[in-house]
Amino acid sequence: MYKVLLVDDEELDLEGMKRFIPWVDLGMEVVDGINNALSACEIIKNKDIDILVSDVNMPYMSGLELARIALEHKPNIRIIFVSGYQEFSYVQEALSLKAYSYVLKPMNDKELISSLLKVKRDLDNELKHREVEMAYQEMIPIVKSDFLIRLLEREESEESLAKMSISYEFDQLNWPIRVAVMELDNLSWRQAGSLTTQKELARTFMQHIQQAIAKMGMIPYCKLSSQRVAILLEDSNFNAVIDALMDSVQQQLTTSMTTGIGEPVYTLDQLQLSYRQAVEAVEGKMFLGKGNVIKYEDVSTEPGMLDAKMLDERMNTLLKAMEEYELVQICDELEKLFGSIRNLRSRFTVHNMSNYIIWKLEQYLSSRNEDLFELLGMEIHHLDILMQFETVSDIRSWFIQRIFEISERLYEKSNSRDGKFIRSVIETMKERMSENITIKDIAQHFSFSPSHIGFLIKERSGSTFNELLVQLRMEKACELLKQPGLKIYEVADQVGYRYLPYFSRQFKEKFAMTPMEYRKRELG
Repeated sequence: MYKVLLVDDEELDLEGMKRFIPWVDLGMEVVDGINNALSACEIIKNKDIDILVSDVNMPYMSGLELARIALEHKPNIRIIFVSGYQEFSYVQEALSLKAYSYVLKPMNDKELISSLLKVKRDLDNELKHREVEMAYQEMIPIVKSDFLIRLLEREESEESLAKMSISYEFDQLNWPIRVAVMELDNLSWRQAGSLTTQKELARTFMQHIQQAIAKMGMIPYCKLSSQRVAILLEDSNFNAVIDALMDSVQQQLTTSMTTGIGEPVYTLDQLQLSYRQAVEAVEGKMFLGKGNVIKYEDVSTEPGMLDAKMLDERMNTLLKAMEEYELVQICDELEKLFGSIRNLRSRFTVHNMSNYIIWKLEQYLSSRNEDLFELLGMEIHHLDILMQFETVSDIRSWFIQRIFEISERLYEKSNSRDGKFIRSVIETMKERMSENITIKDIAQHFSFSPSHIGFLIKERSGSTFNELLVQLRMEKACELLKQPGLKIYEVADQVGYRYLPYFSRQFKEKFAMTPMEYRKRELG
């Protein structure tokens, strides 16, 4: 509804306009009907008025004076004059004030309605024009953002990109330019809530980063995902701009954000290179930590190689610390393991390390007839979280907590009554491993019948006597094979095998390789 103000010092004419003009049908609403121009001035200053219908000749202030004041405050207001005066001077002055119509008294309702309809058509057209202009203005950032994405990812031909860059004024950039990629960091696994929480954070991040960029002027940027934007920065002041953006947005967030910066480039077709460097830099938070500004040169070192033998040694030390419930040593060994890959700058290596630790844990616990996932009270698919972590520190912290849990449960089991019994049985079997030991020998040692001690071993270890004995012999054989001075037949003899082919066959069944192949692998 368009807002109308009626002004006429003749009450009958004023009341007639209020009552006999079909305002609602015209899509209009009479805000007020005033009998003097002075009061009308106050209403025009304080209320939204689209149309002023005013008498020309009124005491204290004429309608023409009122019109001038109205146009000063609201340049787009539409004015219709009504008057009983037909002198040309009034008409001439009314036309100079861009009045839409000059309706003579006594008024003909149809003539006033016709004038109002003309005003309405004009206001409707202006409204449509404004809506189109607003829609166009709103589309410009979206189109620019879409073009910038294609420019950075080179999805268009060079000829097409060159034409579009002129259309969207990218040819007016002040070179050299750096590409920055700003990314919202995921919540820590310790504080992570629902998926909804992360989505709400992403919306807040995007909203505030757009507002912060808008305040700083025409900085080209594009939305890469719900948690990541790319920005083009002039090399001369990129540090100040990034610091200001980081400070402005970080104040609104409950988690951190990380920015990666590419190297400066000098032409439009080089932007893709700086963009790729910025992406690599922001992903460098895996090693350098969240919430930082990371330059490409900080992460562009050549990846090195891991020493497999060293990893095995450290992992074995970690497993021993876990078995002995040495919590401080567990932390130290995990720090050494992950410290060895920090300088490699490879997410792939980090994930391989995680899988390696899980595999070794599962293998070790299986040898003790324990189930990794049962001890942790989790399903195998819960390990997917390791692929979602953004930093080495997060992964290491997760492993520390989980290995603490495993170590504590193993400690509780080993110190229980059943645990002490089976530990004594295992120690006796280890001491007499080189002999041709039988279940009768163990039963006699513990003063049980063979059938009863066989039942106890199976119940409390999960393995039969023979399965447990083979497991212990194979573990000992692996230790001895790492000593190059021992012959393989001597290793077999020390672990209770008098017939070398039988030892080799059992070893291969257990480890899918012969004793000789195992020794070559371990000793290089």
